[in-house]
Amino acid sequence: MATIKDVARIAGVSVASVSRVLNNGPKVSKKTIENVLKAMKDLNYTPNANARALVTQRSTTIGVVIPDLVDPFFASLANGVEQVARQNNMQLLLSTGLVSAESEMQAINLLIERRCDVMVVHSKKLSDEALIALAKKTSGLVLIDRYIEEIAERCVWLDNLEGGKIAARHLLSLNHKSFACISSKHQIDDPLLRLQGFQHELKLVGADIAPDLIEYGPPTLQGGEIATQKLLASGKSFSALFVYNDAMAIGAISTLEDNGFKVPSDISVLGFDDVLLSRYSRPKLSTLNYPIEKMAIQATNIALELSTKNTVIDDRKNYKHIPRIIKRESTSFKSG
Repeated sequence: MATIKDVARIAGVSVASVSRVLNNGPKVSKKTIENVLKAMKDLNYTPNANARALVTQRSTTIGVVIPDLVDPFFASLANGVEQVARQNNMQLLLSTGLVSAESEMQAINLLIERRCDVMVVHSKKLSDEALIALAKKTSGLVLIDRYIEEIAERCVWLDNLEGGKIAARHLLSLNHKSFACISSKHQIDDPLLRLQGFQHELKLVGADIAPDLIEYGPPTLQGGEIATQKLLASGKSFSALFVYNDAMAIGAISTLEDNGFKVPSDISVLGFDDVLLSRYSRPKLSTLNYPIEKMAIQATNIALELSTKNTVIDDRKNYKHIPRIIKRESTSFKSG
């Protein structure tokens, strides 16, 4: 395997000159750069990332913390980060937080130990104080799907409260008057805010959701199926169902159809996230678009800028995103 000394010998320069070329150092002639790059190509030489990190005191890795590897929503998040990593010739190091404060801290510490000074963190369980302290230690740490006022310049987030309101307005515009809701059992802000926004908008027109028409479950296909079974077991009728995420919504549709209900002619179902699966369910799922991949790209670029310049970005208003309705086939006008 070729070494940096081999590259220097073939290029006819010093090892220090090769190092400066590899690390974009100053005062390197064009001829030297050409000779070094040609020698690297001829020798099939690949720089050692860890060694470069020791020399430059900078990592060539972008870290990302997500709750799990299964949910397609988080796969989209990771994909957004990876796109930026590839554009900057960096590697992606992924760690999972498992919706647990202890696991989230372990995941972040793992990235820090691996010399990641650029990281995008999806944290729902760590306290604001803990994340503020971590941000002070890590210049390139940016939060996604979380807003903390004290470090607002490091937060790329979705307005879940407004998302719930938009969902309610969509179903109300379709003349629905009786509603049910399926939410996530995870004690985090997102499901609480979506439900709060939904109920707020209903109350403005004198509508509401009966307590026994709100069910909770794991944010999975099976979680949606079981929660829907409980709704049907209540014996109360409803014409519109607002669901925490697309996976649960697709599970809900399956259960409704299995029990003789037609979607959307009998019951309209509205999801949240707009993951790829929502376009291929039957019927195709109406949902709210959560631009997580776009947000991940933005968050990663901010993290890179903060890590290289160690400066605060002032234009905070662009970091808040608003979901939008994607009308497909699972919601329709309710006559009568």
